[in-house]
Amino acid sequence: MFPQTLQTRIKHSIKAQLKIEHLITLLTVSAVFITWYIVTDLKIFSDVIIPSPWKVYKTFIDIIAEGYKGSALSRHLLDSLERLLTAFGLVCITAVPIGLLSGYSSKVRAVFEPLVEFYRPLPPLAYYTMLVIWMGIGNSSKIMLLYLAGFAPVYLACISGVMKIKQDYIYGAYTLGANKYQIFFYVVFPSCLPDIFTGLRTALGFSYTTLVAAEMVAAETGIGWMVLDASKFLLSDVIFVGILIMGVTGI
Repeated sequence: MFPQTLQTRIKHSIKAQLKIEHLITLLTVSAVFITWYIVTDLKIFSDVIIPSPWKVYKTFIDIIAEGYKGSALSRHLLDSLERLLTAFGLVCITAVPIGLLSGYSSKVRAVFEPLVEFYRPLPPLAYYTMLVIWMGIGNSSKIMLLYLAGFAPVYLACISGVMKIKQDYIYGAYTLGANKYQIFFYVVFPSCLPDIFTGLRTALGFSYTTLVAAEMVAAETGIGWMVLDASKFLLSDVIFVGILIMGVTGI
């Protein structure tokens, strides 16, 4: 009886804590919007710098109804997500096995690690021009830029996962007669799954933050392109709409 009562109390305590956290989150978001409204209502800054919430909402409704620069909002969003998810899919099928093999074999790591460590700290715009020259102004260069942004986090996460495996697990598998291939698939890979998923989540975030840069050259659709195009004409309300859409989509 006592353990069940204790378990019930713990559940109630957790639920109460979650309610408090949700309330704090709601209050924080509300405070941001209230501050935004007050600042724009008092006209502390011009509409070009900070548009009012009502103006952003009206622009959002107009873009839904009429689109932006001849393309519907859904088209901009879907084109961006297509580029992003294509690149992310390529990251999944290449960075995970290469990263695991690099962690498992020092020879493989000696091949790939210097290349990844060289380009990883480079800003995307630093090599995007070269990608456009090599691959053209179509989607290929954009997808490749997003791919490179996502490859490094997954690769490094996989190596870290392999390095954290206890040697006792591997020695125990050898003792039971497992060969290198069996150890890789039945010991190394399952043990690295938490790090792999952490790396994939980080990679998706990095790729998404590179979306605006990827859509800078010769794009006619995309949420990132919409924000970039609006910035040329100081359409801050459109910029706010694009940023809010990207933020919600990112979540």
